[in-house]
Amino acid sequence: MATTHEIKVERREDEGKGASRRLRRSGKIPAIVYGGDLPPVSIQLDHEPVWLASQHEWFYSSILDLSLGGDIQKVLLRDIQRHPYKQLILHLDFQRVNEKETLRTAVPLLFVNEEKSPAGKAADVVITRELKEVTVECLPSDLPQAIEVDLSELKVGDIVYLSDLKLPKGVEIPQLKLGKDHDDAVVIAKHGREEAAPEEAAEGDDAAAKPDDGK
Repeated sequence: MATTHEIKVERREDEGKGASRRLRRSGKIPAIVYGGDLPPVSIQLDHEPVWLASQHEWFYSSILDLSLGGDIQKVLLRDIQRHPYKQLILHLDFQRVNEKETLRTAVPLLFVNEEKSPAGKAADVVITRELKEVTVECLPSDLPQAIEVDLSELKVGDIVYLSDLKLPKGVEIPQLKLGKDHDDAVVIAKHGREEAAPEEAAEGDDAAAKPDDGK
């Protein structure tokens, strides 16, 4: 079951760049809610609790409950605009969710047990994570906060593909329906680049230092 999180919002009456700047100076974030059978609605949120929420992965992939005076609307975060160098959120876009309709959204991958795996214990093995998230399709009630990737059995030479992921019930990866060419690698374990032996390196240096005898 998907975990939901309640965020309190207020309706925003004034719009435009000037109104948005005034909101930000007062510690508010301008935002919009759209989608479904209802028209778009301009709202505002307190910056501090939203900033704290934005430090967690669930803020980006979970169903959020926007509470407007007791009226709850289930939404997904679709866009976040940040200040280029200040710790400020400038604007948010939320999309309404129909609990009876399949949705498509990105979900983060949670890698576990890498340090326990044969590859993780080997000093000369490099483990690369090719993907950080994956796009899934499911009903809102089935949306996971993350998809766990268990690497406990990972060995050198192994490749974990999208098709290897264990998905929660009711969750699908639409990309896999396009064929084997779209079964992307998620994790790769391979030997690291071996450095040249000291003797070989010394010989190379000596050869470079020898003067050209003209032959």
